[in-house]
Amino acid sequence: MTDLQLYLIVPLAPLAGAIVAGLFGRQVGRAGAHWAAILGVAISFFASCLVFIDVLGGTTFNGPVYTWLVSDGTRFEIGFLIDRLSALMMVVVTFVSLMVHIYTIGYMADDPGYQRFFAYTALFTFAMLMLVMANNFLQLFFGWEAVGVVSYLLIGFWYKRPSAIYANLKAFLVNRVGDFGFLIGIALVLAYFGTLDYASVFSRAPGMAQTTIAVVPGAPWLLVSAICIGLFVGAMGKSAQFPLHVWLPDSMEGPTPISALIHAATMVTAGIFMVARMSPLFELSQTALTMVLVVGGITTFFMALIAVVQYDIKRVVAYSTLSQLGYMTVALGASAYSAGIFHLMTHAFFKALLFLGAGSVIIAMHHEQDMRKMGGLRKTMPITYVTVLIGAIASAGVPGFAGFFSKDAIIEAVHLSKTPGAGFAWLAVTLCVFVTAFYTFRLVFYAFHGKERFESSGHGEAGHGEAGHGSHAHPPHESPAVVTVPLVLLAIPSVCAGWVIGTVLYGDYFGPSIYVAPSHAGLREMAEEFHGVVPMMIHSLTTLPFWLSMAGIAAAWILYILRPDLPPVLRRKAGVLVTILEEKYGFDRFYEWFFAGAARKFGSGLWRFGDVTVIDGIMVNGSARLVGWFAGVVRLIQSGFIYHYAFFMIIGVSLLLTYFIFIKGTLVH
Repeated sequence: MTDLQLYLIVPLAPLAGAIVAGLFGRQVGRAGAHWAAILGVAISFFASCLVFIDVLGGTTFNGPVYTWLVSDGTRFEIGFLIDRLSALMMVVVTFVSLMVHIYTIGYMADDPGYQRFFAYTALFTFAMLMLVMANNFLQLFFGWEAVGVVSYLLIGFWYKRPSAIYANLKAFLVNRVGDFGFLIGIALVLAYFGTLDYASVFSRAPGMAQTTIAVVPGAPWLLVSAICIGLFVGAMGKSAQFPLHVWLPDSMEGPTPISALIHAATMVTAGIFMVARMSPLFELSQTALTMVLVVGGITTFFMALIAVVQYDIKRVVAYSTLSQLGYMTVALGASAYSAGIFHLMTHAFFKALLFLGAGSVIIAMHHEQDMRKMGGLRKTMPITYVTVLIGAIASAGVPGFAGFFSKDAIIEAVHLSKTPGAGFAWLAVTLCVFVTAFYTFRLVFYAFHGKERFESSGHGEAGHGEAGHGSHAHPPHESPAVVTVPLVLLAIPSVCAGWVIGTVLYGDYFGPSIYVAPSHAGLREMAEEFHGVVPMMIHSLTTLPFWLSMAGIAAAWILYILRPDLPPVLRRKAGVLVTILEEKYGFDRFYEWFFAGAARKFGSGLWRFGDVTVIDGIMVNGSARLVGWFAGVVRLIQSGFIYHYAFFMIIGVSLLLTYFIFIKGTLVH
């Protein structure tokens, strides 16, 4: 088998599984559908591992697979760029996707759309792989839009729920806003570089670093800045960065397995990967890097605060995803691209673990997601509890676990960054350590510790009787092996994935895949101070992030274990602050009123004036009335009496004679 054939297997195997499950689902049945999808993704995973091993051995590939069309000398191609960046992404995407597919057998066992769901998830994996393997902007855009389309189908999978339809439409429209900027960035690349090939664009970019364009008349912009900002606007939509973050929490309306897939390894990480891939362009624009830093800092801290007041177990994890994506974005803005990708990798494991763990709880609670109706589950769900606890520890950044290494590297890289906005970003990511530890362990203590609240109408934190619908058909119990085995397999890298930090961050793992300008030397300075994983953990015990993390865990322990009576009191005293967080800073309401409301009013105006008045009133009904009026006039003439016809004939002849004698005769003379 040639290398190219191996590369083709990676995306095409999930596509084949999607086709079998989607088009032949009735013929192959439920078991056939899940086996087709799982085998496709499993083959893709093992092929990705082989590619990864080859790449570590020095094998790389950058070339076309086939040419789609040639227009005016510009080639539009499908091609692969296989290097250490794409190989790492391929392994992460396929591994998490494989765990989600196996988990889905248990989670969706009773769903009537079983085959359709497996077809969507396998197709989603194919789209993400096409994105990360692309060697040109055309294929990047194809994968970019494909994950958006399939996410629309998956978020609205339960299409009989109005909330699911609202959520998938919201995700689709918000992403179209980001994709408009993304398309402008690609169009500028094609217009000024004359090619869509990464290598060609990157090689010519330094020579065009001072080229300007008139975005606004009289105010020239650097071409590279305009391109990078356009591309980053696309990343803001896809990776749910402020202010295009509003779609991601609502995507929880989809089934839990797809929540894990979207939030952990696919779609939302597409924007992070894209900016890292475009590092040769972003390094030429300090304006773009500043924008990335500030947007990432805002997203990191302010989205984490919203998680503190959420009761829906999936929404807590969803806002955690927003915050962690902010960490990755901040790393990109600080030119610590490898740190951002490293956090993408570690985050994929522990966030998929948290989502699937939450799904295991939801199964046990008969699809109840309100944490106020849980409690004490650690006794009946020990495997789920231990794995979720591992995911929480990793998310909180406790030394030794995966999240600690990547988070600590990002915080230090931002601290060393000289890019404008780095001070604000450092403050945001540092304070967020406390908030992350607090809301993560709030989830653990609320759902798994304390008294059981699922058989009573307990009040919970809110202080009013919202918890419980009475007793369940049977008490909660541990999920089947098809659910817990993926949890255990994800828990392993959630512990140890960070231990390779020396190789990935400080050992020049990415090589030429990522470019960092000589003036952005933060990671190089950190590499000089790195003496191994154990010394890093020991040193962290004296740093501010470690103590903030411990303080967050301690605060959650005090409020939800030792003094569960305090949260309602604090909630009442916080007053307007809690209301602001519950309203998510008003962005959803503002967008609903300003954009959606204005669009509805504009559409209503077009309907009233264009449809009712012009089309129906004038063109359709008006023409009918005109014909009716004319017919009425003609009906008066067509009386049926011969003398009436003779009379009109005489009048007609008289008019013709008058015309020819007087008017025509005058014209002749």
